Amino acid sequence: MVQYFPFPRSKHRMAAPRAPTTTPAAAADGGIEENAMAILDSSGIKDSCDLHDDRAAFLEAVRSACLAANNPSTPSWRMYDGVFQVLQNSSSLELAVASFHLLMDLGKQYPRTYLTDSDGHQSLVVVKESWLPLLIGNGSHSSEIRGNARISDHLFDPSRFSLLIEAMVEPANPTDDNNGIKAIENMMLFQYLVNTLEADFVPRHIAYKKSLDWVFFRESLLNMLLGSRKLVFKSLVKNCMYLLLNQFHPEVEDGVEGSIPSEGEAKSASDMDSSLNYLLLESERTLVSLRKLFVMVMELDLIRKEADTLGLTSRADGFRNPIMEVILDELIYNISYLSPFLLAFMEWKWKLEIILQYFSKYCGKGAVRTRRSDSSQQDLKLGSVLSFFLTTTSAKAIVKKMGTEVAQLLLAHAYQVCLYVQSDSSDSTATTEKIGASLQEISCDFISAFQNLRKVGLNIQISPFEKEALFTAATLSRKLKNEER
Repeated sequence: MVQYFPFPRSKHRMAAPRAPTTTPAAAADGGIEENAMAILDSSGIKDSCDLHDDRAAFLEAVRSACLAANNPSTPSWRMYDGVFQVLQNSSSLELAVASFHLLMDLGKQYPRTYLTDSDGHQSLVVVKESWLPLLIGNGSHSSEIRGNARISDHLFDPSRFSLLIEAMVEPANPTDDNNGIKAIENMMLFQYLVNTLEADFVPRHIAYKKSLDWVFFRESLLNMLLGSRKLVFKSLVKNCMYLLLNQFHPEVEDGVEGSIPSEGEAKSASDMDSSLNYLLLESERTLVSLRKLFVMVMELDLIRKEADTLGLTSRADGFRNPIMEVILDELIYNISYLSPFLLAFMEWKWKLEIILQYFSKYCGKGAVRTRRSDSSQQDLKLGSVLSFFLTTTSAKAIVKKMGTEVAQLLLAHAYQVCLYVQSDSSDSTATTEKIGASLQEISCDFISAFQNLRKVGLNIQISPFEKEALFTAATLSRKLKNEER
């Protein structure tokens, strides 16, 4: 029986948002808004217990009026902003999780960006007057029409978004309860902001595939955020990579991905004073959001490149280094980052792309000579990479440039992607094209590559991960050959 070596079971999936279920007229009910905001008004209240109870009552009032009622009312800008303020300044694990859940649920029920289907034709709808936690582009419109500049202090502009990630990089003090709760709040804020970017990105992506209209992405929240002069993109990516490298805990079950703690769990955690354990679990959920952000930026860069080719962009779109280049620069100049990054980054399509582009820095020219003159190094496929290791001479030339350990590690992770694609072909067409050969061919060439690497370096060390990859390749190769007979 074939034993595949372990690879993560989770897969990145983005759910399309639903259209609003209530009409804008429901927001005209000022009574609901005033009642909810009156509960939140803590002027004159000195007791922190009373403040906690008032905030909890406010959250429950918003949920009852906007989600649980028979005829729910669309939440007003002030109600949204009030819930967002509770998340940022709750000083309570229970309130932080409750406000986070409420914001996520409101986002699903009342999306700002969504698709409508009329007579089989999908149209993109963007409700620009809706509340946003991000203050970018037209994001300031809501606060401006209300004549209240101070209220924008609670929102996240590109600079504050970067500062939030920097704050997450700083280690939390587990002995300080307030510090631990603040760290959890920051992680939930980041998750919610990424969810907001994703909810805007997904319908635009669907609309773009049908129309190839770059304007859909030019006006996307993600593109405006990353294109802002207030944001240093390279520093942002490096900080995100640091979080991936230092918060990866392989001992935690994969099932934590995509899960959100219930409010009951949060209350129990608070009562039992187990914020440290909750902090570790929340860090795993933050990794999911980090990977989502990376994938969205990679998709955006790919679409931007396509739009450039079609002549759809202009100088007004500005210029930004692709995220892949920033990641590769960090991995090449900090070799110690490579293994933990490949373990933490489990988006298979892009993981293979990173590996191939890494190899292209050292052996891409050989592939270009055998291709059409208009081909680029990004056309390099895994089958071509393995061919460079099929003789000791060519293997020695590559190892001299990149090192034996790096070559072995990249090949083992690339083979892991092949096994995943073989086991789950639901959305692997593009990845299969990047592999460029059958699984049997890849398995045989993978074994030969390691044999030649061993001849080049007699004292090389093979990690348990790589040994398991070799064992799987040998077993699978024999099995596939027997099936052909």
